[in-house]
Amino acid sequence: MERESRFSGWLRRRGKNAEGRAAQAAQAREDLLLAAAAAGFPLAPAAHPEGYGCSCERIGCPTPARHPVSFAWRTQATAEPEQVVRWASSRPQANFVTATGLTHDVLDVPRAAGQAALERLESTGVEPGPVAVVGEERMLFFTATRGTPEDEDEWWPCELDCHPETMDEHPGLRWHCRGSYVLVPPARLPGVPEAEVRWVRAPERPLPDPLTLLEALTDACAAHARQEPDDDFHDVPGPAAWPAR
Repeated sequence: MERESRFSGWLRRRGKNAEGRAAQAAQAREDLLLAAAAAGFPLAPAAHPEGYGCSCERIGCPTPARHPVSFAWRTQATAEPEQVVRWASSRPQANFVTATGLTHDVLDVPRAAGQAALERLESTGVEPGPVAVVGEERMLFFTATRGTPEDEDEWWPCELDCHPETMDEHPGLRWHCRGSYVLVPPARLPGVPEAEVRWVRAPERPLPDPLTLLEALTDACAAHARQEPDDDFHDVPGPAAWPAR
């Protein structure tokens, strides 16, 4: 009986410890999402990984755990903290995306190129703003948005503009503006072990003008392309690719 009682007590303590860790993880997730919302990034729920696949119902999802769960994500996206908390509580596994082109843009580059550019920017005293990494694949530089999104006449397109359906066309530098989105930390990606999306420079940093980062990013992407001749990087746009007009 004494051995059974000790074992039962160990199980209870283990269960409480597991519950405590789960509660801490949930709180940390919520805090990170609220930090993004406080920075003005409009958020919407996204799919999450299930093994090597996606939680959505699409067979052979081409972007597992990287896309919104609703077709209405553009109008759904919000930085209202109460709504973000409701989503986080009701969807404990969900990733989140932030809609770009409303309050901010994102310059999205291969991680190796992004790391080189980040080091160059900071060594020369240029503020890079919030920066996140997407596993070992990509690095995201959050910037001020171009023009006035509500006014069509004050928005200028760029050859680097990227939308979810044109991702494969931009293996180098992608410019996420109106009509696009990116994952926001914390987010998990499929695989064993799972990759993650995390901040390397905090979201509360001031958003820089994207043009102050573009030269360093395009130079780093061009250098990375020369080092990776066998991939699809050969058609990465060079510095002369922006703006289109």
